[in-house]
Amino acid sequence: MATGEDLRRIALSLEGTVEAPHFDRMAFKVARNYVTLAADSRTANFKFTPDEQQFKCMMLPEAFSPVPNAWGRQGWTTADLSRLAEEDLENALRMAWERAQPRKPARR
Repeated sequence: MATGEDLRRIALSLEGTVEAPHFDRMAFKVARNYVTLAADSRTANFKFTPDEQQFKCMMLPEAFSPVPNAWGRQGWTTADLSRLAEEDLENALRMAWERAQPRKPARR
């Protein structure tokens, strides 16, 4: 069973990650937010691609679900941390972290 403290520890171990307030949550970001942690530390919202979201929700439906609304259609996915093993949490964080890296400038 993963916890909010596990999320914080793992996220901050990923290169370039900083923690900052984001409305009523804490956000973890590199160039952009890749996960937010609820104030009660029970759930987190991850930024996946829609395909990654579908995969996570298929593999661990008891833990992952799309955020209901347009944010969910963009890949934002809620995780019930108590239903994740620490290894699953780390895999989800790494997947979202990779997508949050600075974009490379377009070649001209």
